[in-house]
Amino acid sequence: MPQTHARLEFNHAMIYTTKLTRSLKFYRDALGFEVVAGYPGAYVRLKSPAGNTTIALHAVEPGQEMQPSAEGLRLYFEVRHLDGFCRALEAKGVKLDQAPQEMPWGWRHAYLRDPDGHEISLYWAGKARFTKSAVPDKL
Repeated sequence: MPQTHARLEFNHAMIYTTKLTRSLKFYRDALGFEVVAGYPGAYVRLKSPAGNTTIALHAVEPGQEMQPSAEGLRLYFEVRHLDGFCRALEAKGVKLDQAPQEMPWGWRHAYLRDPDGHEISLYWAGKARFTKSAVPDKL
């Protein structure tokens, strides 16, 4: 049967940073992402340590301002052994805003911020990732 509609697939998220080297150290050295490509001083693309998704770090232009806490971005990374992963991050000096805990929708979450202040949720959902939660549907 011929394809009549294009099928959209997520490729990557671009994360703007005020200090590319600092952000690279956080995502590569603390979270374990692998460098795929880059352009010196401006851009780095990284592959997730357990999959095929990527993120890109992009230096903001000179004079450009950024307010991560007000720009509405939160990145979600799933990790099976969440508690141990969070303990390892803390041992590397990463501060968690919220230690891992069970959420009402059945996922276990921890929250932190990257060096520029972007929100990050580390979570484990397992099979619940693609099932409807027990939270009433109010949409």
